[in-house]
Amino acid sequence: MEGVELLWLQHYIVYMGEQIHSSSDSVISANYGMLASVLGSIDEAHAAVVHHYTKSFRGFSAMLTPAQAKAIAAEESVISVFESKTHPLHTTHSWDFLGVNSYNQYNQLPGDAKSDAIVGVIDSGVWPESKSFGDTGLGPIPKRFKGECVTGENFTSANCNRKIIGARFYYRGFEADIGPLEFVDGIFFRSARDADGHGSHTASTVAGSVVSNVSLLGMARGIARGGAPSARLAIYKACWFGLCSDADLLSAFEDATDDGVDIISISVGSPPTRSSFFSDAISIGSFHAFMKGVLVSASAGNSGLPGTASNVAPWILTVGASSIDREFNSNLYLGNSRVLKGFSLNPLKMENYSQIISASAAAAPGVPAANASFCRNNTLNKSLIEGKIVVCTLETIQDNRLKKSIVVKEGGGVGMIIIDPLAKEVGFQFVIPATLIGQAEAVELREYLTTEKNPVAKIIPTTTVVNTKPAPRMAVFSSMGPNILTPDIIKVSTEEPAGRSLDFNIISGTSMSCPHVSAIAALIKSYHPYWSPSAIKSAIMTTATELDNTGSTIVKDPFGSPTTPFDYGSGHINPVAALDPGLVYDFDSNDVIDFLCSNGVGSGELRNLKGERLACKKDPTTSYNLNYPSIGVSNVNGSVSVVRTVTYYGKGPTVYVANVEKPVGVNVTVTPYKLKFYNAGEKQSFKVDFLPYKASNGSFVFGSITWSNGVNRVRSPIGLNVISV
Repeated sequence: MEGVELLWLQHYIVYMGEQIHSSSDSVISANYGMLASVLGSIDEAHAAVVHHYTKSFRGFSAMLTPAQAKAIAAEESVISVFESKTHPLHTTHSWDFLGVNSYNQYNQLPGDAKSDAIVGVIDSGVWPESKSFGDTGLGPIPKRFKGECVTGENFTSANCNRKIIGARFYYRGFEADIGPLEFVDGIFFRSARDADGHGSHTASTVAGSVVSNVSLLGMARGIARGGAPSARLAIYKACWFGLCSDADLLSAFEDATDDGVDIISISVGSPPTRSSFFSDAISIGSFHAFMKGVLVSASAGNSGLPGTASNVAPWILTVGASSIDREFNSNLYLGNSRVLKGFSLNPLKMENYSQIISASAAAAPGVPAANASFCRNNTLNKSLIEGKIVVCTLETIQDNRLKKSIVVKEGGGVGMIIIDPLAKEVGFQFVIPATLIGQAEAVELREYLTTEKNPVAKIIPTTTVVNTKPAPRMAVFSSMGPNILTPDIIKVSTEEPAGRSLDFNIISGTSMSCPHVSAIAALIKSYHPYWSPSAIKSAIMTTATELDNTGSTIVKDPFGSPTTPFDYGSGHINPVAALDPGLVYDFDSNDVIDFLCSNGVGSGELRNLKGERLACKKDPTTSYNLNYPSIGVSNVNGSVSVVRTVTYYGKGPTVYVANVEKPVGVNVTVTPYKLKFYNAGEKQSFKVDFLPYKASNGSFVFGSITWSNGVNRVRSPIGLNVISV
C-alpha cells in the first residue's frame, strides 16, 4: 500500500498569509506540527517538506498525496493549497530609443535619480565576470541591504562586488517537480552562476555598468549599459534549464523582499488562470512584496493571443513587448538582380552565389514533401541539398529556427532561408548563413524558383539599421489582454541564442522588455525614494505614449494591423517623463483588500492575509473603482460612474484640465473637468460618467482621459464592454 501511495505524491505549496510568528524557528515548528497532524508523525513531516516560507509570509511546500493536500487545505490558518508547477522563462540601442540616449544624458538626470536603488532579479543567475557587472565608480554597498552572497559551484564570495551585492540560488523545488539536476540534459552550475545567459542578460539590461565598443560578432556595435547603471543588483537564481519551479520562485520572492530590495524584476509567468490570485506563486510573492513597499515588474508572456497575458494582478507592473527603431537586415540577393529584404543575426559571409532549392523539393525517400518543408531532422535528402541554399517553412510559430539550420548544415547545405511571419520580430542566430523573409518576399522568391531554370542567390551578412519607422510596433508574440481574471484592470505595456560562447548577446521576448521597465522603476525609486509601488507604476503608465515615431497609433507586426490597449496597455514607456509625471494614482493594501472583496474573494482566502482577521465590507467598492491608472469596466449596463483620486507632485500652484477621447457609442463627462492644486502632496478626486447610447456587441470599445497643465500630460486608457444602453 505504501508503494501505491508513493506514486500519488505531488509537490504542493501551502500558503498561510502574513507571517505573524515571533521567529522563523517558530514558523518551521508550526509547519511541522501541521504536517505531522496529517501525515502521522514529525519524522514523516520532516521527510515531506521541500521549502519553508518564514519571513514576509508563512507557508511551506511538501510532497503530499492529493488527499493529504485536501486535509491541510481544510485547516483554518490555510489560505490556499496548490500544486507547484514549472514555468518557462518568458539591448544596447534600446535605451537610445527610449529617450535616455547617452551616458551623458544619464548623467544629466537629477542627482537623486542616480543613487543606489537595489533591484532583485529572479531568473537563471548571473555570469559575474561580464564587464557589465563591474563596480568601478560605485560606492559602498547600501547599509539597508540584508542579503547574502551565497557560495556554490564555481561561485565564491569574490564573485560579488559593489554591483552584484547579493546572490542566492534555489533548486529544491525544481528537483521535487522535475528530478535531480544531474538527470537533466544540459550544462548547469549548482550555484548562482548562470549557465544559459538569460539571467545575465536581464540583469545587465536593468543595471549593467557602462561598457564601450560592444557588439555581437560585429553587429549592433555601440555602448552597452543598463537603464540604471548605478543601481545595485541582487541575484536570485530560481530557474534551471529555462524552467522555474513555483516553490523556488516563492523562496526567491521571500528572500528578496526580506533582503531589502527596492524593485523585483521577474521574466517568468504562469499560464493565465481563471482561479484565485492566491493559487499563483508570482501573485502571492508579489502581493507580499507590495505590502512591504517593493514594486514587482513582470513579463506578460509570449503567447501572442487575446486573453493570454500572465501576471495580471493589479499590484504587479506587467510588461508586454514591442520593437525599437532598429533592424538587423540580412538581405537575399537573387540571380535575377532582385534583392529581397531579410532579417537575422548573421555575421557569416557567402563568397559566391549558390543554387537554391525548396526543402519540399528535397524530401528524403518516404518523407512527404510537406513534412520535408519544415527542415526537421531526417526529412531532407542530403544528395539534393548539398552545396545549396535551402528554403524552409515553419510548422508552428514556436519552431526552433536554430535546429533547422543545424539540419541543413549536417545535410551539406551552405545556407538557409526561412519563410517566417515573425521575420524582423526576433533576432535569431544560426550555424550557417541564414535569413528570415516575410510573406511578401516569399511570394517573389517562389515565383523566381518556378520560373528560373537555375535559381541562385547569396545571403548577405547582417547590417544594423537604426532610426527605422514606424517604431515601436507591438511584437506579434507579445501576450494580449483582456485580463481574464479581473477584466476591469487594463495592464501595462522583446529566443534562442545560438550555440556560441559570447560576451554580449541580442535576445527578444517580453522577458527582455521586463528589465527595461524594471530599470525605469529603479530610477523613479531613486528620485522619489518614498513613493509607493503603485505611485511608481502610475508614473510609468500615465506618461507612456500610444503613438509611434511617425505620430500614428502603434500598430502590430507582422502586418501593421491596428492595436488597442489590450495590445499596448498604457503605451510605450517614456523614462524621462516618468520621473516627473505631475499627477499619480496611488493605492495601498487596504484598497487591494477591497478590490479582492469586489472580485468574490471569500473569507477563507482573506484569513490571515495581512496577519489579522479580515472581513469584506458589506458593500465593497467595485473593482473598476480601484484607484488604478487605467479605467476598465467589463460589464456596462446603462450608465456607469467611475471615481479616481490623483496626488499632485509638482512645484507651486497649477491647474490640470481634462481632455477625453470618447469610446465609440459612449458619451463621457468628467466632473470636475479642472483640478486646481497649490502644493505638492495635495489630492483631488474626480468622477467620470459613462452614458452609452450603443452596445458594443460583446467587444470592448476604447478611449482615454488625459489631464494636462501645459507641461505634464497624464493619460489613462479607457476600455468598456457595453452590454446594454
